[in-house]
Amino acid sequence: MSTRTDTFLNVIPNALKGVRVLTLALNLPGPAAVMRLKAMGAQCTKLEPLAADGGSADPMARYRPNAYQQMHRGVRLVSADLEQASGQIKLHALLAQTDVLITSFRPSALKKLGLAPRALHKTYPTLIQVAIVGAPGALAEEPGHDLTYMAENGLVNDLALPASLFADMGGSLLVTETVLQALMLRQQRQGLGSHHEVALNGAAAYLGLPRTWGLTTPDGAVGGAHAGYQVYACKGGRVAVAALEPHFARSLCQVAQVPPAVQAQGMMAPRLHQHLKRWFAGQTRAQLNRLAQQHDIPLHTL
Repeated sequence: MSTRTDTFLNVIPNALKGVRVLTLALNLPGPAAVMRLKAMGAQCTKLEPLAADGGSADPMARYRPNAYQQMHRGVRLVSADLEQASGQIKLHALLAQTDVLITSFRPSALKKLGLAPRALHKTYPTLIQVAIVGAPGALAEEPGHDLTYMAENGLVNDLALPASLFADMGGSLLVTETVLQALMLRQQRQGLGSHHEVALNGAAAYLGLPRTWGLTTPDGAVGGAHAGYQVYACKGGRVAVAALEPHFARSLCQVAQVPPAVQAQGMMAPRLHQHLKRWFAGQTRAQLNRLAQQHDIPLHTL
């Protein structure tokens, strides 16, 4: 699998050429957003505290160095202790040359560091401030993480951990979108900056809308009710089938030799589920891959 960022970031290079971004955000959502902004051509600087051993104090640099390195490729790294006068001097020297500031602290921590939004706006009226928080408003002081925000929005449904950090990564996309909107807003306001919050529980809520709408609940078409949109066991593994549209469903039923009387009951019928379950169990991954290519059926074997 390629690790080149341009293979999956899907951005327009140089779209943000000349935009100067300063980030204080640690861990995942902020750095992931900065990775995208850098790929768009922004000039990105990260100010982070030093650990006791002189390395990065960003937790990501400790528990997954390869992720840290990929997200910070091309980002200028500066270290400072913001609780010390020397650190504050370094910070404000950077802010004087910054278009966009990204943070991921609780509001009380920002205030303690002299970074309360109103104070910053007074000193740097053209500055765009994007604050990543767990939840909006007063709830921003409450502790939480990706898993709790996903659980809050019905996206943790058994004892297995989710396959990815969806709230964090969704939040990073909302951060980049907010930066783009705020830059457009600044143009409309003759260069005046603005302050915005991006809430990770809001990102989880947005990602969870299909479940809220009933699409991915057990009785929903893409939640298990439609026999053509399922994960089935097969010989040597599993197969994810997405034959949702009628023409795909017909092709699947034809290949799987579903009796006309069963097919006539519709793709939600229990008998059709049972037939496909038995049929897939008798097919190898190689057989299914060939059939998918020959009959234009959307599936992926695992």
